[in-house]
Amino acid sequence: MSLQAEFEAAQADSKNLPERPDNLTLLKIYGLFKQATVGDVTGTRPGFTDLVARAKYDAWAELKGQSKEAAMREYIALIAELKD
Repeated sequence: MSLQAEFEAAQADSKNLPERPDNLTLLKIYGLFKQATVGDVTGTRPGFTDLVARAKYDAWAELKGQSKEAAMREYIALIAELKD
């Protein structure tokens, strides 16, 4: 199975996890997904009044410089770990 196919399968699996992950894990999932699909973070950091958007931006920004393939592998591994 190709890396892209494994990533797409992990995306589908992420919607059917046995329990909802905590917020920090959800932010990590979000950041890895964005890094794998878009690449490095773009745009300006949201202001302090939009806490959710700011947390998402920060989670994605932490992965700046990581390759899309590495982010895909990490995403796949994290989802597999959460499934068990």
